[in-house]
Amino acid sequence: MTSNIIPLGQAQHGDLKLRQLTNFSHVKNEHVIPVVVHEFIQASSEYPVVFVKNSDNGQFIPVVMLGLKPGENLFAGEDGWRGLYIPTRVRTHPFHLMRNPHDHDQLMMAIDENATVVGKEEGDALFNDDGTESAYLERRKKQLTDYYESGQLTEAFTALMAELDLLVPRSLSLEIRGESISLDGVYFIDEAKLNALSDDVFSDLRKRGFLPLVYAQMMSVHQVQRLASIKAKL
Repeated sequence: MTSNIIPLGQAQHGDLKLRQLTNFSHVKNEHVIPVVVHEFIQASSEYPVVFVKNSDNGQFIPVVMLGLKPGENLFAGEDGWRGLYIPTRVRTHPFHLMRNPHDHDQLMMAIDENATVVGKEEGDALFNDDGTESAYLERRKKQLTDYYESGQLTEAFTALMAELDLLVPRSLSLEIRGESISLDGVYFIDEAKLNALSDDVFSDLRKRGFLPLVYAQMMSVHQVQRLASIKAKL
């Protein structure tokens, strides 16, 4: 079903309710999902956390790999999510943040009206009978706001990794049940370049709280084999 993302408002959506997200069809064809730095440690225990380049502006974006080729998501099953940690970008569905058309410096909450979890008969109400936002909607709005704010730190962290020339391209080759799979266009933090940093720069990374993120990303690369194991069993 095609998405229909529009600004959320009581006048138009006052009677809407949201069912619990159990079907992940909205990401079933996405093999990578953007993540923010506050997710790195949890996500790295299950997924490879890597960097890809934005084709429009050449900037790096941290993502979790959910499949080994485009269009393949090994975790979005019909019966739920095949993993313990669900990336925030997946969980915020069907809500989005969009620029206010009347003030581009202001963000506003939007909703995908065509999402399968949206309805009027059952679920959590978005608005109270008096037109105010429900406690449920307030929680969802905070989730979205926290994700956006973490995104600002993520951009700073990623820009610094690029500025320090720590991001290097890697090609991975796997063979699964006789099928050869090559992974290109992914970037990792290079351990040799990290170790070659000056003491001052390394100390600055530690003071800014970036070192745990660096190590989480580096360790997560081993999760590629986990993806291969999952794919071989499906």
